[in-house]
Amino acid sequence: MTKQVWLAAGVRTPFTRVDGGLKGRDAIGLGVPVLQAMAAKLVSGKIDSAAWGSVIPSLEYANLARETWLDAKIDPTVPTSTVIMQCSTSMMAAFDQASILARGVGDLAIAGGAESMTHVQLGLTQPLSDWVRRVGQAKSFGQRAKLVSELPFGSAKLHLQSIKNRSTGKSMGEHSEETAQEWGIGREEQDQLALQGHQRAVAAQERGFFDDLLIPVDGVTKDAFPRKDSSLAALAKLRPVFDRSAKGTATAGNSSPLTDGAGALWVATDVGLERIPASTPRAVLVDFQDAAVDIWTEGLLMAPVYAIPRLLARNGLTYDDIALWEIHEAFSGQVLYQLKALDTPEWVRDKAKVDAPLGKVPRERLNPNGGSVALGHPFGATGARILSQAIKELAAMPAGSRAIVSICADGGVGTVALLQT
Repeated sequence: MTKQVWLAAGVRTPFTRVDGGLKGRDAIGLGVPVLQAMAAKLVSGKIDSAAWGSVIPSLEYANLARETWLDAKIDPTVPTSTVIMQCSTSMMAAFDQASILARGVGDLAIAGGAESMTHVQLGLTQPLSDWVRRVGQAKSFGQRAKLVSELPFGSAKLHLQSIKNRSTGKSMGEHSEETAQEWGIGREEQDQLALQGHQRAVAAQERGFFDDLLIPVDGVTKDAFPRKDSSLAALAKLRPVFDRSAKGTATAGNSSPLTDGAGALWVATDVGLERIPASTPRAVLVDFQDAAVDIWTEGLLMAPVYAIPRLLARNGLTYDDIALWEIHEAFSGQVLYQLKALDTPEWVRDKAKVDAPLGKVPRERLNPNGGSVALGHPFGATGARILSQAIKELAAMPAGSRAIVSICADGGVGTVALLQT
C-alpha cells in the first residue's frame, strides 16, 4: 500500500429468508436503497469510484455494478465495476478499490454487493438456446421448417442453476461435510458454535449493535434469522442434509441459510474520510491476502487457513496480537476445522509454508456479534456485512487494536483482511 487506506462501516439491508420480506426485489433492486443510503451520507465532495458484485447470474443484467448505480440515480460519471468472487465478492471489491486509492486515483469509494436467492432464473440448456437463436435468425419459412426437424429433443429442457461447484459437481455443503469428517469435527461441537452464534446475534440486536448498520427496506427492519429460542436440544433434532448416513454432521441448524440482502462499506484515504460523517466507525486496512487451494486434494473451503498465517507472518504478528477475529461461518463445521488447522503448527508449516510460532486462536475473540449461520449469507453481500461489523466492533477497542476478517469461498478461494484502529 503506497498510501494509507481506511475501511469505514457502511449500511446493509436486513437479511431475510428466501421468499421472505425482500422477495419483491432482485439483486439490482436490493442494491439500490443501499447505494442511495450510502450516497446520502456524504457531507462534502463526491464518491470517486465503486465496485459491486453478485454471484448468481441473471439475464436481466450484464454489468450489475453499473446498472445498480444508474438505477440508484447517483452521479453517473462515477466509474463502477462488477466483481465476482463467490462468497468473497464484496470483500474483494473492497480490496480492488483500496488498491486503486492507494495508487492515488481518488480518495473515496464504495464497495459492496447484493444477492437475491429468491430470484434464481431458469434457463435453457445451451443446445436448445442455440436452436432458438437459429430459428429466430431464419430468413424464410423453409429455413424455419428445416430447423424444426433439427430440434435437439435430448437437450430440450430447462436448466436450473444449482449451488454446486462446476468442477466437482458437489455443493459447498457436501465439500464442507467431507472436510469436517476428515478433521474429526463432531456434530455436537458444530451445534454448540451455531447456538453461540444465535445467542450473540440476538444479544447484539437487543443492545442495538446493528441499528446504524441496517436500513429498513420494504418494511423489514431487522435480520430474520437470529433465533432467541434456539437450543442444543432443538438443534440436535435436525437431520444431516449433506450426508444422510450416520456420519453426517451438517444440518440446516449449523449451516448458513439461503438469504436475500445487500450491503456496502466505504473505502477511503485520509482525505476521503473527511467526506463522510466523523462518527462513522473506521479502521486502517493494514494488509490483505487472498489464497487458493487445490480442490482435488484439499478441502474446498480451506483457502483462508493458508492466507491467515502468511498475512500475519508478513506483518510480524501472532494470533494473540489479534484482538478480534471475524471468520465467515458458511458452516459451523467449516469454522471449526479452519481453527483446528490454524492451531496445528505442523499443518501451518507444511501447508501454508509459515514456519513461525503463531500460537492458538483465542476462541473468546471470535465473531462476538454472531456469524453467518445466525445472521444469514447473501453471497455477494457477506463481505460488506462482515467487514462493517468488524470495523464497528474494532473501533470501540483501544487504539492499536487489530482484527482479522476472513472469508472462504466456493472454488477453493478465500480472502483475509488485517485491520487496525
